[in-house]
Amino acid sequence: MEGGNSPSLQLQQLPLATAAVSMQPHTDSFSYKENLIGALLAIFGHLVSSIALNLQKYSHIRLAGSKDPRAYFKTKTWWCGLFLLVLGELGVFSSYAFAPLSLIVPLSAVSVIASAIIGIIFIKEKWKPKEFLRRYVLSFVGCGLAIVGTYLLITFGPNSHEKMTGENITRHLVSWPFLLYMLVEIIMFCLLLYFYKERNANYIAVILLLVALLGSMTVVTVKAVAGMIVVSIQGNLQLDYPIFYIMLVCMIATAIFQATFLAQASQLYDSSQIASIGYILSTTAAITAGATFYLDFTGEDVLHICMFALGCLIAFLGVFLITRNRKKPVAFEPYISMDAMPGMQNMHDKGIAVQPDLKASFSYGALENNDNMPEIYTPATLPIVQEQHGSKGVTAPPYRVLEHSKKE
Repeated sequence: MEGGNSPSLQLQQLPLATAAVSMQPHTDSFSYKENLIGALLAIFGHLVSSIALNLQKYSHIRLAGSKDPRAYFKTKTWWCGLFLLVLGELGVFSSYAFAPLSLIVPLSAVSVIASAIIGIIFIKEKWKPKEFLRRYVLSFVGCGLAIVGTYLLITFGPNSHEKMTGENITRHLVSWPFLLYMLVEIIMFCLLLYFYKERNANYIAVILLLVALLGSMTVVTVKAVAGMIVVSIQGNLQLDYPIFYIMLVCMIATAIFQATFLAQASQLYDSSQIASIGYILSTTAAITAGATFYLDFTGEDVLHICMFALGCLIAFLGVFLITRNRKKPVAFEPYISMDAMPGMQNMHDKGIAVQPDLKASFSYGALENNDNMPEIYTPATLPIVQEQHGSKGVTAPPYRVLEHSKKE
């Protein structure tokens, strides 16, 4: 009986085993397909956003270099850049719904690569052929490293996928790893804000750390909002959960404060420093937040995690080399340019003040009352002695005024 029942038992267990084996590769291939879709959407979004920003910059430069009285928002180039910017941001926003957070965030290096290539090809600068390679060698090396890092990120990125439903997000929100992470982040943010506001610690690392901490919460909420919208479009409505609107409000608030600190940093430091340091700090903070909140690296082997970390380091180095090669802007000195030719168009034709109004200054062009200046700055005066003709014994004046006739 046992021998007779064993073949039937094996036949009954065979379909279940084959189904289980065939189901796992299908799930893995589908998850890799979602990773590829999310990565392509992120690359497309960052590339289009970079082109849009350069188009808007080109419209501003062209208006500044011509006597066109139109405002920048009345030009077709600026509106084309705005349309492409919205399209690119929508692409980046939708990419969070398909791929893990830790994979999408480092792909912002694509915008830096695109800006560097556009700056080299389309910005017409005067350079000699011999100086081209020496001038742009860091940009070429940086672009190559960033591309290699991006390839490693896509290949060895985390493969965890979870539907962004209201129950799952709420469960992650009250988990003890994320609560501990939030506690540490709030303490760090308060300390940095205290040193920045009260101690006037206007260091670039302090400001960009504030931006990175806010940005980590921004990307967490962006993935939640985008994922719940995609799940709702697929038929499972998630917009009636209160957690959706909580995440939406947090996303808008953190994005606004993040833009505020970025604006303050741009007033104090060069844009290339902000781009490189900000990318490194923001990416590190966002990957940490994604690994804590969404458990991106759960179930990943050590080799994939190490290769992903290597891809991040190579991308960091590439972005640093690209931004290091950028020209530092020369500060405008609001004094008269003595070598400016008449009729030449310059910034003073726009109505900007030619001479600074410096208080208690004794410089050229300052219309100030100099009565209180030291005596050393007072002009020397010559005694005026009237010449008396026909009188003897009177010394000659120290100077004589000669009158020239019209014939002379």
